[in-house]
Amino acid sequence: MSVEPEGQGNLLGEFLRARRELVSPESLGIPVLGTRRVAGLRREEVAMLSGISAEYYLRLEQGRDRNPSGQVLRSIARVLQLDEEATAYLLGLPDSDRAPRRPRRPRAETLPESLAALVPQLPFPAFVEGRYLDVLAANALASALSPRLVPGRNRMRDVFLDPAEQALFPDWEAASAVLIAGFRRSVGADADDARVVELVGELFIASPVFRRLWSRHDVRERQGATFAFQHPQVGPLTVHREKLQVTGTDGIVLVLYHAATDADAEKLRLLGALADTAAEAAAERSSL
Repeated sequence: MSVEPEGQGNLLGEFLRARRELVSPESLGIPVLGTRRVAGLRREEVAMLSGISAEYYLRLEQGRDRNPSGQVLRSIARVLQLDEEATAYLLGLPDSDRAPRRPRRPRAETLPESLAALVPQLPFPAFVEGRYLDVLAANALASALSPRLVPGRNRMRDVFLDPAEQALFPDWEAASAVLIAGFRRSVGADADDARVVELVGELFIASPVFRRLWSRHDVRERQGATFAFQHPQVGPLTVHREKLQVTGTDGIVLVLYHAATDADAEKLRLLGALADTAAEAAAERSSL
């Protein structure tokens, strides 16, 4: 099995192939007789159901035709059962493949001063996440929820490589699948961005789960959700997560956690008290 990330010069073909392999023939009314040698749909089946020739679809997957019409791509998206976000992502890929493929420098991310001042004042766990899912700022409650939520850490590295972070999530793989889909949406078609290449390459080698999930090409907006933690100090904890885009920035998001129930609110208050006690103890030690 290859452990190399997908090629940087044929994003459209890589996406089509990955999504084709995830669609079962039965879901589209195609009878399965005997043993199929391919996962998901055959190229010929996608072409037939999309109303295009098999040769033309093959050229799309191989990167030999980089000018498909929006109508063709929407027909393919329907067959591949893509949702609105994935369809929008697909429609943007031909432009990316046609652009010059020079390695791009990582985009500098500057945290607005007003946001940096706001985060410590918020009464619930809060942190700021950049487009590469770097933690740019975090308050004490966020760090109490996870010690990895501190500036300088990267959410992708921690979720896929740090066992202590993984242990926080009862359904770790589901949480990591959402994270990776959000990362794909955040970086868009900038697969040649040097930071993206570095991060994806590192995780591709280090994490079999990352390799499998990355190869699916799932795409999802970084958005709110309700999910559970298994916290080592307060036990089961269910929170609502909000992800708020920061205007005037290139993909910076303010992430907030707030309690799902009164019992969860009490646990967050306990975490806050524990964080305050730890901070006071650290201050006393530093003054000695």
